Amino acid sequence: MEDLLTERLVLHPLTPEEAGQLAEGVPFPGAAWAPGYPLPDDRSAARRFLDTRTRATADRPHPGAFEIRLRSDGRAIGGVDFHGPADSTGSVTVGYGLIPSARGRGYASEALRAVLAHARALGITRVKGDADHNNTPSHHVMTAAGMHLTGEDHRVRYYETAWHRPGPDTPAPG
Repeated sequence: MEDLLTERLVLHPLTPEEAGQLAEGVPFPGAAWAPGYPLPDDRSAARRFLDTRTRATADRPHPGAFEIRLRSDGRAIGGVDFHGPADSTGSVTVGYGLIPSARGRGYASEALRAVLAHARALGITRVKGDADHNNTPSHHVMTAAGMHLTGEDHRVRYYETAWHRPGPDTPAPG
């Protein structure tokens, strides 16, 4: 898989080897990490990617785990990952995070928009996310990326975005 490019970011899809090194907190060849990266959540996401990628199939691909890098200098500032391959309904869950010095600049929303488009291009029909009630910045990230609040419980708010998968009898647009 190739890097996903946005205006200010490079979303580098982790290979299993890179994810293994990231999980251990060891820079892989060619890695340039900003101070503070990786966070414990980045290492955890890399381990989850390694554990879940084997469940992917041709019908239910694993959309990947990505290191978020600045285009300006190539340094990694965070990550965004899918928590496994699509389920039988075409749904996946996404998570993301940035080092504190990179927050508040719109990078997370920019990265999330890119991986949502990536998931849609793979044929995934729904992407879900959640954030603790007190994590207002994450609520703003998901909303800015086009996700909608779908519910909440005593701990978290749930967001998602969904696309219609055209069937064989669906007329072509236009």
